[in-house]
Amino acid sequence: MADTEVRAGRRSVRISHPDKVLFPDDGITKLDLAEYYAAVAPAMVEHTRDRPLNLWRWNNGIDKDVVVQQAIPKGAPDWVRTVTVSRRKSGEITKVVGGEAATLVWLANQNCVTPHVWTARADRPDSPDRIVFDFDPPDEGDGHFEQIRAGALAIGEILRDRGLTPYAMTSGSRGIHVVAPLRRGPDSDTVRTVAGELAEEVAEQLPDALTTSWRKEGRGGRVLVDAARNTYAQTAVAAYAVRAKPGAPVATPLRWEELSDPELSPRRWTLRDIPARLEERGDPWKGIAAAAAPLR
Repeated sequence: MADTEVRAGRRSVRISHPDKVLFPDDGITKLDLAEYYAAVAPAMVEHTRDRPLNLWRWNNGIDKDVVVQQAIPKGAPDWVRTVTVSRRKSGEITKVVGGEAATLVWLANQNCVTPHVWTARADRPDSPDRIVFDFDPPDEGDGHFEQIRAGALAIGEILRDRGLTPYAMTSGSRGIHVVAPLRRGPDSDTVRTVAGELAEEVAEQLPDALTTSWRKEGRGGRVLVDAARNTYAQTAVAAYAVRAKPGAPVATPLRWEELSDPELSPRRWTLRDIPARLEERGDPWKGIAAAAAPLR
């Protein structure tokens, strides 16, 4: 198939090799991926705007090796926004910054199936405006979701006790992320320390279900409460990002009450049905920044 163009906001983005199959079990092509990101951009841009991105690229399809790219790909259009940030221990790096529908579509053309976002914005990369908890099961199976759900609900109560507003999202992979927006002020090290303390607190509340042990042999079949994504320059999967799994599941923002839905699962929604969900129900995280509160 000849190159084609996908309209994204005020731009048209060229898609090369549009019939390249990225999801071989499902026949999902690069063009399908680009059109998905164009469709969800009105919601997704809010959650990537002004944030440095890491690009998870599957150049030969999701059944092949992934390239986790931190620097902006060569040959980027001049309209793709960038920021140069410190790596702390290894110099500087220039990264793509989210904030425009066309950027999401252009990334799809780079075979970026799954963009990941920093917890800070580009103008103050060491001042997070999010605190993130990832509830990660101990193995590849699907038998730990009730532990994950219980942990997400419990950390939500802990965050509310701290004066923060929790938001939940299926990861599209194996777990749930719980995010709370912050007023910027404390640096990444401080947020990471507090996140670790809160992870310990929720694990102590549910000791049979949760752990903070990184050693798999020390988990005892329990779900890891991962607070390490709050470390400087670490990332979390972007809201509405497609995951490199059969069926193309999507990291899907939830209304908090949806955590109690008996039909909920980490991969419940996919590339094929998220646009309809957004049209019917809107974005549950719309206006999330307005809920930002100081980290006490």
